[in-house]
Amino acid sequence: MTYFLPNPRAGDDCKAGRQQARASRAATLVARLQVMQKQINARNFAVLRLNGNGLPASRKLTCVLDNWGADAEATAHELTSAYGEELLAHLDTSLLPVMWNGTGEYQAAETSDFARFTQRLAARILPYSGIALPVRLGAQGNGYVVFTGSYIDLSSEAIIDLHGRSCQIMTDLLAADERRMLPAESLSDREIGCLQMAGDGYISEEIAEKMGLSVHTVNAYLGAATTKLDSVNRIQAIAKAIRLGYIS
Repeated sequence: MTYFLPNPRAGDDCKAGRQQARASRAATLVARLQVMQKQINARNFAVLRLNGNGLPASRKLTCVLDNWGADAEATAHELTSAYGEELLAHLDTSLLPVMWNGTGEYQAAETSDFARFTQRLAARILPYSGIALPVRLGAQGNGYVVFTGSYIDLSSEAIIDLHGRSCQIMTDLLAADERRMLPAESLSDREIGCLQMAGDGYISEEIAEKMGLSVHTVNAYLGAATTKLDSVNRIQAIAKAIRLGYIS
């Protein structure tokens, strides 16, 4: 069932309010992550969330927040392609930090007094070193907070502090995800259908052909669903729709 707002202007005001609130929350999280990043002389950060808690084949790590810039999508794919399977397996069994060295001669992530309490991944695969801090908060709040750079040298105190603050970052993300949507924000059948097909890997043109709609209409449905799900882009909307049970 689709719900309609009786006052178009009120709908615009609600949408603007949601967008402003979402931007404010994202800016606050980014600022906190940047402080953590600077503390350890890292160059970038990323938050990876676990999606698909059912069959192993459906589980994957999705980047939901980062400061990689214009190459964010490619960099996220590069990271998950290189270490995704190992990170997923590690998340199931351990909360120890994961570290790796980059391809460059001086690209290393080291901890002189905490090495026995970390797990090392294969080195010289990515063009940067990094540390991934695992977080497990239950069925929906699992993932990693990742920091990458050239040379990262961490003390045990720094790792413990980062890990605790990473848990709080993930907790705040989960709290935002689990806010109850108002009835006026519920997804329509068409929005769910478009999201499901987008999640299955279809592009807008293919969705339009299969559903007998125009590409413009498909994009409108996907845009509306993204706003209702309080997401910053289509990829995050799909991930959230899976977590909320709208799509599989």
